[in-house]
Amino acid sequence: MAATLVKGQGTRVEFYSSSCPLAESIVSSTVQSHLQSDPSVGPAILRMHFHDCFVHGCDASILIDGPDSEKQVPPNLGVRGYEVIDDAKAQLEATCPGVVSCADIIALAARDAVVLAKGPKWDVPTGRRDGRVSLASDADNLPGFTESIEEQKRKFAAFGLNTQDLVTLVGAHTIGTTACQFFSYRLFNFTDIGNGADPSINPAFVSQLQTLCPPTSNDTGRVALDTDSVDSFDASFFENLKNGRGILESDQMLWADASTRSIVQSYLGVRALQSLKFNIEFGRSMVKMSNIEVKTGTNGEIRKICSAIN
Repeated sequence: MAATLVKGQGTRVEFYSSSCPLAESIVSSTVQSHLQSDPSVGPAILRMHFHDCFVHGCDASILIDGPDSEKQVPPNLGVRGYEVIDDAKAQLEATCPGVVSCADIIALAARDAVVLAKGPKWDVPTGRRDGRVSLASDADNLPGFTESIEEQKRKFAAFGLNTQDLVTLVGAHTIGTTACQFFSYRLFNFTDIGNGADPSINPAFVSQLQTLCPPTSNDTGRVALDTDSVDSFDASFFENLKNGRGILESDQMLWADASTRSIVQSYLGVRALQSLKFNIEFGRSMVKMSNIEVKTGTNGEIRKICSAIN
């Protein structure tokens, strides 16, 4: 796919400066309000943005309701935070009717969620328009938690995202949790050797995870993706990978594969500098991702309600 698609055709910082000057502050205050009552919504919005951009580009197609919409595919069944986007949209429609797209609300809300988790702030180019198509059958390109690094790289490259973008964006797992069902297979009967767990998991960490996700738990428990730092956006996620404490198999693979390990190591410099470098690169990669196949100009529409095409 042409790299020009990634750069964005028509998006720019402060797109709404004259048409809806309060747009970004309305989204920011809405996100802040929801996160005060439930901080776990922050990582959920970040995930929503990622899952939206990987299907039809960043066009809010993930928000559309319907029996065969993107919402219905297994990777999206756990996506949350729709109420935050709907709340911001309702306020924006009251202030500037028909001006701000749902796609831009997601991109801005994802940035604001990172900032509220003590992460970096970056300028979000806006001017996206909303897509009119949302089909479950189009959503099989989402990266999976058991996929090899080569497969992950292929999926990212299809959208003009390189290996550094892959490692950096997976670093979003520095906040949030995952359900036992997505990694408990690594803990029991994974191998006939030793404790039976995936050998890439630090042996001292295995018993801790087995306690959190016992075979009798029905896989409903949740575990922090970044142990000991679940609510802070920082580089400790990469430290955990180095120490065999990656929760998802696809995360731990970033350390096992030489092509991605070197990038992980670059985020593991002197402690005072590692978060700084990761923060800068994360903002850059997010801007790149948020401009995948954007619809601008007369392409798409500005939805009145985010969950339905006009």
